[in-house]
Amino acid sequence: MPPAPYAYRQLDDPRLEAKAEALMETLRCLRCQSQSIADSDAPIAGDMRNQVRLRIAAGEDPEAIRAWLIQRYGDYVSYRPRLTRLTWPLFAAPLVLLALAALLLRRRFRKGDAA
Repeated sequence: MPPAPYAYRQLDDPRLEAKAEALMETLRCLRCQSQSIADSDAPIAGDMRNQVRLRIAAGEDPEAIRAWLIQRYGDYVSYRPRLTRLTWPLFAAPLVLLALAALLLRRRFRKGDAA
């Protein structure tokens, strides 16, 4: 199958293309996993770029497009994860580890001062 029309072709309006590119930089390629859809050559990334450009050209808000892609592919598609009931531990874990490290260091240095 040939690639989607806007998979490798930019929108004619530079303002709309800039919006589309900004959004595409924040979306993860589901096949490559380490690249945004803007950088990936995978066919699914081309299809996603096409959808983003078509929806931007139709006047849809970039955050509405992001929400649609998250609904379709899951939270993994976004490089900017949402804070939800299921994802809050991912945001809290670094703070808990930092507090634990500070507590352990504090105890260690207090013991060193007493000797």
